[in-house]
Amino acid sequence: MDKGTKIYRLMGIDTAMHLLRPGAAWEISNNQFTRWEDERPCPTIEEVYETIDKIKAFEESIPTIWTDKQLEEMGIKQRELEEALGDN
Repeated sequence: MDKGTKIYRLMGIDTAMHLLRPGAAWEISNNQFTRWEDERPCPTIEEVYETIDKIKAFEESIPTIWTDKQLEEMGIKQRELEEALGDN
């Protein structure tokens, strides 16, 4: 990994949902909300993905530089995740 490697730390459905409807109780499966417990209207899946795109654009705009130690630690964590998922 290069020190300027982009590793998305904020991008994801959980973060998007927190930004769209802070504190809402929800579950999602196959791009459909299967549980919605909040007085506000449930966002559409399109709104969720638009928010994820904005988060990604924000993260890409930041010139993050990682240390060798951080990259090594993240590489180890990535390998552990791949092994747990059977992607090795």
